[in-house]
Amino acid sequence: MKDFPHQYSVQASAGTDTDVLLSAAGIPALPTASPAEFGGPGDRWSPETLLVGALGDCFAITFRGVARASKLPWTSLRCAVTGTLERVDRATQFTAFELHAHLDVPPGTNVEHAQRVLEKAERNCLITNSLKGAVCLVTEIDVAAEPVAELALA
Repeated sequence: MKDFPHQYSVQASAGTDTDVLLSAAGIPALPTASPAEFGGPGDRWSPETLLVGALGDCFAITFRGVARASKLPWTSLRCAVTGTLERVDRATQFTAFELHAHLDVPPGTNVEHAQRVLEKAERNCLITNSLKGAVCLVTEIDVAAEPVAELALA
């Protein structure tokens, strides 16, 4: 890892009636537009969906690192994130984020340990720590069933 501070540069370019095109060195360009709620087409990534998506993405990447350091075995993680946008004191802002994390773990995994790792990932997530709105983590942990031994037929 590089020493702090890190800097990330993104360019945004737009015409009067075109998508905004986000670009950064070495990354494919991403067309964006206003969401349907703000009169946009609703079929492209928007600043709002990018922010909510960044929370899910960052949580998953952070979880991966925390799980590795914690020696937690796991098979898959699915995250669903909902951001609530409201008007507060005449300013539009995200006031809350609900992060549903569904974790699948192999048989014999300590569920309490898995829960602690999920919570640690939320506490250490860069995006979570950068948001003004409150983040509520809701978890579900599924432990895979033990394999059943097949009986040999004579």
